[in-house]
Amino acid sequence: MRTHTLRPRERIRQRQQFLNVFKTGIRKESRHFKCILHENGLPLRRLGLTVGKRTGNAVMRNRIKRLLREFFRRNKALLPDSTDIVICAKNGSARLDYAALCRELGSLLQSGSCSGSTPCDAHETASQHSQAVRK
Repeated sequence: MRTHTLRPRERIRQRQQFLNVFKTGIRKESRHFKCILHENGLPLRRLGLTVGKRTGNAVMRNRIKRLLREFFRRNKALLPDSTDIVICAKNGSARLDYAALCRELGSLLQSGSCSGSTPCDAHETASQHSQAVRK
């Protein structure tokens, strides 16, 4: 179970790291998300999140960030190695449930070098996940 944790070193937090990814990264877009992928030269994948105020109030922004971290935590083995991934939430993303978020981000990230398994457990329903998040 240790492999499913999201460690602090797996997060992009500094402004300069975000700017570097934005400047030289590969962009992919879907209806609710924009993903920017950048080779980081490190032996790990790192996640950065941006959720603007237009997405909703603080409760909605925190919810979408929580769901995005959960997606990354559960699916990081399917994502490219040595990559910084910045996910920008667009308007309307706060209304997505976890299953819809998984489908959209999974297809978005698999269109690149991520091939193989399908992101998220296929047998898990959105209600099972929402119960797990509330605990």
